[in-house]
Amino acid sequence: MNDNKDNRANEANGAHGANRAYEAHGTYEANGTNEAHGAYGAYGTNGANRLYGQLEPKPFLPKKGNYRGLLVYQKAECLYDITFYFAHHYFVERKDRTIDQVVQAARSGKQNIAEGSAAASTSAETEIKLLGVARASMQETLLDYEDYLRTRHLEQWLLDDPRTKQIQEYSKTHNRPEDYTKDIDKRSPEALCNIAITLIHQFDNMMGRLLDRLQKDFVEKGGIREQMTAARLGYRNDQKARIAELEAENIRLKARIAELEAQQKGGKR
Repeated sequence: MNDNKDNRANEANGAHGANRAYEAHGTYEANGTNEAHGAYGAYGTNGANRLYGQLEPKPFLPKKGNYRGLLVYQKAECLYDITFYFAHHYFVERKDRTIDQVVQAARSGKQNIAEGSAAASTSAETEIKLLGVARASMQETLLDYEDYLRTRHLEQWLLDDPRTKQIQEYSKTHNRPEDYTKDIDKRSPEALCNIAITLIHQFDNMMGRLLDRLQKDFVEKGGIREQMTAARLGYRNDQKARIAELEAENIRLKARIAELEAQQKGGKR
């Protein structure tokens, strides 16, 4: 009778209650399996496998590909539409491949930006290379416009010409093809050439700044292979840190359980 009273007293004091609390949280099972807060089961075996499933790798591919949002692409699209119209209306007297070459050069300037942007998430080298091709293509288009003016004794407007200034101001807030193709048939060949030349110079400045930034990012962060390696090593380090954390917690829980068992045995005497 006295032993039963003593046991009830010990329960009231928290010895058996503490054990039940551990069971309720899944940290101490009646069969002796430790479940360190449910993350480690059957210490060192299944728990480790469940732990690996809980750690989600962090994405490392840069979120790129929205080339339509790039001002440099918008400029290229405007230039392509102007060039397409110009080539088919003012190179028609030529009996060679000038029309196709001019149009394809302007098209290359636009398409290579799109392709480079799409490749950016997996290859910084490819992105930089294709943007360089786009820049070179627009330089080819620039020469075609300058050649047209020179060979026909038309005027190429200087940078400080009020007409050039007007184009520069207009183009700061107008980046849609229709901003330039509306009423395009009312403009003279000289005016169209100078509009295109001004836009190409703006395009080239933008592309130069973009390439400088991408090359700086490449030097600082590396290419996709370096980023893949860094992501993999980071994931492994996170796993090791989490395992070490749970192992330390498991040791603490085992010590606490041993302490409670000792208190329980002492209470039964």
